[in-house]
Amino acid sequence: MTIALLGAGVMGSTLVAALVRSGHEPTDLVVADKVNARAALVADEHGARHAPPAEATASADVVVLAVKPQDMAALVEEIHDEVRPDTLVVSIAAAISTAYLERRLPEGTSVVRVMPNTPALVDQGMSAMSPGRHCTPEHLAQARDLMEHVGRVIVLDEVHQDAVTAISGSGPSYIFYVVEAMIEAGVLLGLPRDTATELVVQTLYGAATMIRETGHHPTVLREQVSSPGGTSVAALRALEDHKVRAAFLTAMEAAAIRSKELSPPVE
Repeated sequence: MTIALLGAGVMGSTLVAALVRSGHEPTDLVVADKVNARAALVADEHGARHAPPAEATASADVVVLAVKPQDMAALVEEIHDEVRPDTLVVSIAAAISTAYLERRLPEGTSVVRVMPNTPALVDQGMSAMSPGRHCTPEHLAQARDLMEHVGRVIVLDEVHQDAVTAISGSGPSYIFYVVEAMIEAGVLLGLPRDTATELVVQTLYGAATMIRETGHHPTVLREQVSSPGGTSVAALRALEDHKVRAAFLTAMEAAAIRSKELSPPVE
């Protein structure tokens, strides 16, 4: 199976690396980018091929659209005539709907929309995918297999993609923000920065692992740490006084609204 990755940026190059690590034949991967030198660099690094977008599409069974949303219209127009009837098109561009792509690709093209996130860089990504009107179960399974190389995958109705963007797509930025604040607090309390960083990062990793492996609700796990009259309760009270929970809800709602605003019209 030949896979064309159109876009050699962070996510495109991440997918190339993950596919090669998982055992895909590098010569079955074709990398394209509007900057030819960038495509050549990524392809050469992994032993893959590189070609202009239209040429890469013509030989591909799966075409991954990994460009910025503002570059999508021009790219789809460029490859339109090279998309074969049985080709699967997977878009990992934020805010681009399946209807938008179906309108601009040959009639009946099988399209899957995916919202990944940056932990895909370390094979711990979270991808949410939504099939288009013409997507077959076989093509959906192909898309799922592709994204499972860089983490976990869920399938859901496209109407939820703006919420996904707000929760997991933008989610790493919230976590990094909190981690940054906790490290600064450690420095404020007199810890060396490298010590504070190690304490915070391992605490984050351990807490996330507990949620995944125990299956317990976060509230239950939080209550296990929060002894009556103890330090955790004092800290949580301060967070509630500053309406941190409400701020997170407002922030994620703003992200979802912005995702909807960025989605280009289908026509």
